[in-house]
Amino acid sequence: MASNAPKIEKGLAGVVVDETAISEVIPELSALTYRGYPVDELARSCSFEEVAFLLWNGELPNKKELAAFNRAERREREISPRMLKVIGAFPKSAHPMDTIRTAVSMLGAEEKTAWGGEGDAKDRARAMKMLAKIPTMVATDFRLRQGKRRIKPRGDLSIAENFLNMCFGKVPPKEVVKAFDVSLILYAEHSFNASTFAARVVSSTRADIYAAAVAGIAALKGPLHGGANEAVMHMLKEIGRPERAEAWLRQKLDDKELVMGFGHRVYRIGDSRVPSMKAALKELSDWRDDHKWLEIENELERVMVGEKKIYPNLDFPAGPAYYLMGFPIELYTAIFVMSRITGWCAHVFEQSSDNRLIRPLSAYIGRGKRDVVPLAAR
Repeated sequence: MASNAPKIEKGLAGVVVDETAISEVIPELSALTYRGYPVDELARSCSFEEVAFLLWNGELPNKKELAAFNRAERREREISPRMLKVIGAFPKSAHPMDTIRTAVSMLGAEEKTAWGGEGDAKDRARAMKMLAKIPTMVATDFRLRQGKRRIKPRGDLSIAENFLNMCFGKVPPKEVVKAFDVSLILYAEHSFNASTFAARVVSSTRADIYAAAVAGIAALKGPLHGGANEAVMHMLKEIGRPERAEAWLRQKLDDKELVMGFGHRVYRIGDSRVPSMKAALKELSDWRDDHKWLEIENELERVMVGEKKIYPNLDFPAGPAYYLMGFPIELYTAIFVMSRITGWCAHVFEQSSDNRLIRPLSAYIGRGKRDVVPLAAR
């Protein structure tokens, strides 16, 4: 390569492309903050609704603001008969991430949106629609693909309680609701991750917020991003028993295969979200009286951290936590969408407030300039 060739940072690793006031990942401290608040403190002390308000408005709500936010969200939970018909027509074999991607796109199609951006107020109203309706879409698809009747959303429940009720027909015990709420808080936002950056790129073209959300969903589906929580649970089921965990892991390491749920592009000494989610997993294991998955994970973590200094990420405890709640594995990443829509929308608001089209350059490495030979001469 020529000495004056540009330096290529594959995957934009280490490249700072913009500023944000929404969240900060502090790798050297293994810390994550939302608007300055440590995420573990938010998970311990706040509801998901409070965190959504924080991400969108910059401050935690007071009681009056939270009540108004909750009323606005709960008014928007029901989906249209047209949307219900579309969800009912989805192939039962389709992955829930494909169905929620299509449903959010349909939500945008139901509303006449203008090109060129329409300002903060309309984007915020549309963000509220997605926050409220995506859980209804996911739960409706979940029920219908099982051949069960859908359960309508209720306006007297929190987002976590309502979703669990729409899926299972009842609100589970408070420790389950709390564990689910904690997972939503921890998954809500994580700086310029792949799906958030995809949403900002689309928003920078002045496409509407629904288009940005669909881009985020598409990026989140990948197993190297949101789909990792599904892969973790498949891995645990393959291992099956705690006494098999160490031998299984050592074989994978010997074969230089990827072990899901470990490592992170940014964190090097541990994911700051893991302790809160692992505590929730412990609560769920006690509630179910089923500690097998936690014991398998403890064995995997002992070897990976002790010998490789590679730490688990959030997907590691989240996968078995959702399994113990009763969710099928293929639904995990769609649940992630329910949470991360808050972060995506916050970034769309921020991108729109000081927009510039995101358009990086590339270094061409193909053939030099050539003359076209007419077909008859070839």
